Amino acid sequence: MVERTLIRGGHVLSQDDAIGEIANCDVLITDGVITDVGVDLAGGGSIDAEVIDATGTIVLPGFVDSHRHTWQAAIRGCLPCCTLDGYLGEVIARIGPAYRPDDVHASNLLGALEALNAGITTLLDWSHANNTPEHADAGIHALQESGIRAVYAYGPPAAGDYWGFSPHPHPLDARRVREQYFATDDQLLTFALALRGPGMCTPEVVDHDWALARQLDARITVHVGQRVTGFKTEMVAELHRAGLLGADTTYVHCNDTTDEEWKMIAGSGGTISLSPYVELLMGHGYPPYGKALAYGLRPSLSVDTVTSVPGDMFTQMRTALVAERALSAGDDPDIPFAPALTHRDILRAATIDGAAACGLDHRTGSLTPGKDADIVLLRADQINTFPVVDPVATVVVCADTSNIDTVLVRGTVRKRNGALTADVSGAIARGIQAGDRVQAAIAELDLTS
Repeated sequence: MVERTLIRGGHVLSQDDAIGEIANCDVLITDGVITDVGVDLAGGGSIDAEVIDATGTIVLPGFVDSHRHTWQAAIRGCLPCCTLDGYLGEVIARIGPAYRPDDVHASNLLGALEALNAGITTLLDWSHANNTPEHADAGIHALQESGIRAVYAYGPPAAGDYWGFSPHPHPLDARRVREQYFATDDQLLTFALALRGPGMCTPEVVDHDWALARQLDARITVHVGQRVTGFKTEMVAELHRAGLLGADTTYVHCNDTTDEEWKMIAGSGGTISLSPYVELLMGHGYPPYGKALAYGLRPSLSVDTVTSVPGDMFTQMRTALVAERALSAGDDPDIPFAPALTHRDILRAATIDGAAACGLDHRTGSLTPGKDADIVLLRADQINTFPVVDPVATVVVCADTSNIDTVLVRGTVRKRNGALTADVSGAIARGIQAGDRVQAAIAELDLTS
């Protein structure tokens, strides 16, 4: 039986250059796929479809978070003003090893629902709490349960000896996970490897891990160029010398990436993920949005970690916009301030450019016929969004999570009339239990150490 949904009468921000922005526009969905975008698709009459009234809303592609450590949702806000050094020592080396598989499941479910609630329909789960194979299974099962579109980026265990010239190769359990859960690429969950890179592990391990990724036909996501005390390695240059750069790789942060390395990334066809709020907060360095654009790269945006950062895309969009415009101001007050970055660039970063960084721009990131219906309806008639002078500005500058009215992922409604369709109270209860248990385990460790 064919299932059809008509989103009727919204202001469409398609993020497709051929379609553009259309007021009082409809979007027709057939079996989870966008089949038409235009004005009055019902021809002034009725249509054989479920109708979602989009009057007073902005209709746009779901946001794409290209890098989030979703397993940390149960310890949300534990490090609101930390440094990167402090985060690595506390969360990765100390808290992460205390996680059980059930804790990962509770956190991933909570984090994925949080993302959906905020209009994020796709996230890349940079999963580096895979302390056992059961931890990986739990994280995947939670993402499946949530109904979000996700790239599951299988990472290493949360343990200090896996970071900093580590001799430990990437877990070979990744082969099992690839075969067991990702036999096809047409499902909501797709597969990637979250790798550590030069300096974080030995050259031999780097060669091993990149070879594993290519054997498994997995996208690669790797942190590079962030400032860590006592650690100075040009990671991109080392990967280049090893012949490992490729269009299958997303480089996260890039705050201290050199000009030569930017050329290498651009020449290889790689993509970029920036986490502007956490980069400024923890001292990674300034978000290099302008640098990326200067080398022909289109950055995507990501939350990174809710231990220190709000879990929505509005925070990232505004931080990216303001940080880059501030950086473009010169020291000479007699030279007019002439920043190039605009709110329209930022919305693309949060949608279609994010999809490209996840290898999913053929499937999501714009309201294009033939793509999956990952769609958000944002209320533009509320106290903080009305009147709408510039609908892109309404989304990027004015709106927040409270304005997300409806969320669809591949045509399935995951949020309706401002409320998630999932068992939110159950997910919160499980998240609380996980957080309490992890904190108790850490306290016991402190007492016995």
